[in-house]
Amino acid sequence: MANENGKTKYYALMEELKQAILSGQIKAGEKLPSENELSARYQISRHTVRKALSILINEGYIEAEHGRGTFCSQRMGHLKNSRNVAVVTTYISDYIFPRLIQGMDKVLTENGYSIILKNTANSRTKEEKVLEDILTKDIEGLIIEPSKSQIFCRHTNLYGMLDEYEIPYVFIQGVYSQMLDKPHILMDDCKGGYMVTKHLLDYGHKKILGIFKADDSQGRERHKGYVKALQEAGIAYDPDMVVWFHTEDRKTKPGMIMELLLKQKKEMDGIVCYNDQIALEVIYCLQKNGVQVPTDISVTGYDNSVIGEGMGGLTTITHPQEKLGEMAAELLLEKIRKIPEEKSKIPRLIEPELIVRGSTRNRNQK
Repeated sequence: MANENGKTKYYALMEELKQAILSGQIKAGEKLPSENELSARYQISRHTVRKALSILINEGYIEAEHGRGTFCSQRMGHLKNSRNVAVVTTYISDYIFPRLIQGMDKVLTENGYSIILKNTANSRTKEEKVLEDILTKDIEGLIIEPSKSQIFCRHTNLYGMLDEYEIPYVFIQGVYSQMLDKPHILMDDCKGGYMVTKHLLDYGHKKILGIFKADDSQGRERHKGYVKALQEAGIAYDPDMVVWFHTEDRKTKPGMIMELLLKQKKEMDGIVCYNDQIALEVIYCLQKNGVQVPTDISVTGYDNSVIGEGMGGLTTITHPQEKLGEMAAELLLEKIRKIPEEKSKIPRLIEPELIVRGSTRNRNQK
């Protein structure tokens, strides 16, 4: 084991042991040869062996048990064919998520896989804990909706471990800016934001308020589309006509800001909302203050959720919830089966469609 390819002896041993673990030659929970045995086998000193093992311990491949020896980490168990797939979404039981998960479950079940379902409540700290837990599980792949995807990811090391263990993963709905090269399936949110804003402009609206989520990439992209439509119409961007909110204040801030703007008699004839949930809050606030939708102000949503259908008709953007879940599951199966990227027929960006209902009024018609 003399400095092959210019590598030090301890590093060469470390790589050889790591490869034996990753290939399944050394299995989870299996005891490794002792330092003396490795020293004799590779004709290197025990000190050199110890340095190699130390790196593998630090990287989580092996665990040292006092008085018993060194064992392959239980984490490596997910290299087996478990037929388990982890699914991590920001929420589970409300809004668009049940149908999204339903789509994934349909495809995965048909292909003989079971789902381990987790949620993060859109918390980066919780996502970190969930990933740490998943790395101890016996899984073959992961579908994940990133938490606060507009903010720089602090735990890329955990995704690095998934790469190291050769566990494929697919991002849905959003993706961290540092990981745009990773497999993902997204809505074309910029185009969707553009379409709802252009719809209001085509309907003769000129003073359009935008309400967007600041900590998810979806909010950033929908805002981009809003800006693009205004620019095309020759309307100057006014930061005072944009309201930003975060995950933590999503249930209170949009409504409170609307109350404030109405008290200030802020001039507006249309409102583009981040999603249908926010649109519902906004419409409730407007009606409470004697403002009629769409007679006085038109309101648009996003996602075409059940909420939007049940509000007397909300103009919105389609979100193929089940279909998106199915596509994410199909893409993950391709990755598990090591199908080359160029042979994939699954689109990575989903085209939005505008659904016009009763929450917007054409001001050009007398």
